[in-house]
Amino acid sequence: MPTSEPDRVPGHQAARLAVVDPATGEIFDEVPDQRPDAVDAVVDRAHRAWHGWRADPAARTTALQAAADAVEAADDDLARLLTREQGKPLAESYAEVARTAARLRYFADLTPRTRRITDGRPVHSEIRWRPLGPVAAIVPWNFPLQLAAAKFAPALAAGNTMVLKPSPFTPLATRLLGSVLATALPDDVLTVVTGREPLGARLASHPGFRHVTFTGSVPTGRAVAEASAASLARVTLELGGNDAAVLLDDVEVDRIADRLFWAAFRNCGQVCMAVKRVYVPARLHAEVVEALAQRAKTVAVGSGLDTETRLGPVNNAPQLARVEQVTKQALADGARAAAGGHRLDGPGYFFAPTILTSVPPSSPVVTEEQFGPVLPVLPYRSLDEAVDAANGTGFGLGGSVWATDLDRAEAVADRLECGTAWINHHGELSLAQPFAGVKNSGVGVAGGPWGLYGNLRPFVVHRPQEA
Repeated sequence: MPTSEPDRVPGHQAARLAVVDPATGEIFDEVPDQRPDAVDAVVDRAHRAWHGWRADPAARTTALQAAADAVEAADDDLARLLTREQGKPLAESYAEVARTAARLRYFADLTPRTRRITDGRPVHSEIRWRPLGPVAAIVPWNFPLQLAAAKFAPALAAGNTMVLKPSPFTPLATRLLGSVLATALPDDVLTVVTGREPLGARLASHPGFRHVTFTGSVPTGRAVAEASAASLARVTLELGGNDAAVLLDDVEVDRIADRLFWAAFRNCGQVCMAVKRVYVPARLHAEVVEALAQRAKTVAVGSGLDTETRLGPVNNAPQLARVEQVTKQALADGARAAAGGHRLDGPGYFFAPTILTSVPPSSPVVTEEQFGPVLPVLPYRSLDEAVDAANGTGFGLGGSVWATDLDRAEAVADRLECGTAWINHHGELSLAQPFAGVKNSGVGVAGGPWGLYGNLRPFVVHRPQEA
């Protein structure tokens, strides 16, 4: 079982990190709060394991397929623990576990292609691909398992080893996942470490890593890039978004309202590529607000372990305070809550699903990433105005256009400044497609073959051609 380094030191009493159930606000478990000075030994073991792991691609494929089998066999335990610490409905946790296994299978079968270069010279030139070495991965609390797999599946498939740090808010399911994967992977190929800062900072700055991959906030992403620059390690940064949905004037509101609502509120709005702003033609604005508000008022909110729940709590107290603050600011700025607008009474970190109208475009709930169950709906008078507003942000992760005329919608989608644009849906990704943002939404590419090659370096061999 992967353990934090202090657990391996005889007689050492490791500091502990409490884990809170967001549905109750109460501590229900704890994990080691690992010391940054223990990272050296972890990296050393990962480096030693790398020499064997990179040597046999066929064995890696077999091991990753076995790892996927092990994840599927443990789906009940993983999903329930994930819901307990993260808060999302149990059905969403099962889906996250399934996605974790599917990602392992996808990358297990993906291999880099050796390519010959023909340029007219009497030389045989061939591009081959080599793994980078030990990789550090730091993942957030909204999709702990899925985002971890998005990092370790391509890294391990490429022949690297990995040290993985989950968020201090959601370490339990990731530690359990590490234990499950350890039944299929060689020792120290994947190590899970847990703890508060400065543990993540030490991982980012450690000279033993050749690649640092991080998902989280822009300020922390910048700090990770700065720390890793000392050793010139490669970085992949996914730094969130402020995705806009643009509705065109031919949209049929009743037909798209459910999809639009869940594009914003899945996982309690705690999705980097969730819809976070909606731009609607002025004549349809009241109808769209009413349709979304009706759903916000009637959706079942509660503990993710309750099978009737569709919307769970905000994951942690600081994020709940953030959601409450930007909502209060919007209301103080003149916005009106067509639904919600307040924290729910009782235990846990629950915030009423909120639809805001009459929101000033300069309000932080519009200009910043709120990352919670709050959605501003803003009217526009011209399509150019809507596109300019959608693009008028420092983020550029995703966006969507909603319309009946698909060709017209695609033309508008092509004007959005983002990494992925959807038409009449939002946030759906294939394992085979690239995932990347522009502007402050990140650096590097994840997903598909791009994710694999991001964990490899080219190696060129030249030899004379045979006479």
